[in-house]
Amino acid sequence: MAFLEITVPPLPHYIASGLNSIPQDGQHPSRSNIQVFDLLITKSGCFYIGEEDARFEVNVGQAVILRPDRYHFATKACSELTYTYWLHFHVGGEWELIKPVSGAAVSLEDPASAHMPTETFVVEPFKMRIPQFTTLLHPEKMYELFDQLHQLQANAHISSVRFAQQQLFQEMLHQLAASAETDHASASRACAEKAASYLRQHYREAVTAKQLGDELNFHPVYIARCMQKEYGCSPITYLLRLRIGQAKLLLLQTELPIAHIAQEVGLEQAAYFAASFTKFEGMSPRTYRQQFSHRL
Repeated sequence: MAFLEITVPPLPHYIASGLNSIPQDGQHPSRSNIQVFDLLITKSGCFYIGEEDARFEVNVGQAVILRPDRYHFATKACSELTYTYWLHFHVGGEWELIKPVSGAAVSLEDPASAHMPTETFVVEPFKMRIPQFTTLLHPEKMYELFDQLHQLQANAHISSVRFAQQQLFQEMLHQLAASAETDHASASRACAEKAASYLRQHYREAVTAKQLGDELNFHPVYIARCMQKEYGCSPITYLLRLRIGQAKLLLLQTELPIAHIAQEVGLEQAAYFAASFTKFEGMSPRTYRQQFSHRL
């Protein structure tokens, strides 16, 4: 299964939607480079469409997302009257279409990726992953959302209504993502999320790769591969980032000695804490605290 992976923020943006009918022996129109994503959901009947080397037979309760930069073409005529919901949306940030393949094992450590820009509070992007083609878990819910969008369209010139449409669209994306949760491809995400949850609960403790593997009942190399895929770093680096983030809060909000803060976030050796903090933030813990000190 291919996935559309969107980096958030910014959130994908709803543009327009509607309901189309394709007569018996008719075809979905062929189009090229329409510059927006096209979400298509079959309400009744079935239609056939292709994108590059992919071919989709979209039956009732199934959804397909077509890319904005490719040629889309009908591969077969409809054998019956077919109704399809359509929705155009825009992605303002980074995105890619991913076709999962089994990758090589990654290292448990990746110090090269440890450095992050110096900011008081870092807004860390996350990945929104939705299937390009899927059978909806709750198709009737999706139909209802489309109908609500249609009802709002007459007043779409009002800002509050546009905001309501965006909220409905976000719920659609949630429904699409949920439809793929039982797919094998989500196993990697589930493993990574479990590992991240464990690290967040135990960041004050000394956590080893073996301990993490024992707790999750997965091989440490597999956990590392999953976290690299989902979060872009190894468990070791994820844990260190978490500890440094917590240390920044304590430096900003308390007057605790730096050595005490190091212990609070699970780094017993003050020298190692200072070196790690400097590597991530480009300045020492002391300098970081001083930049927020009150000046008369």
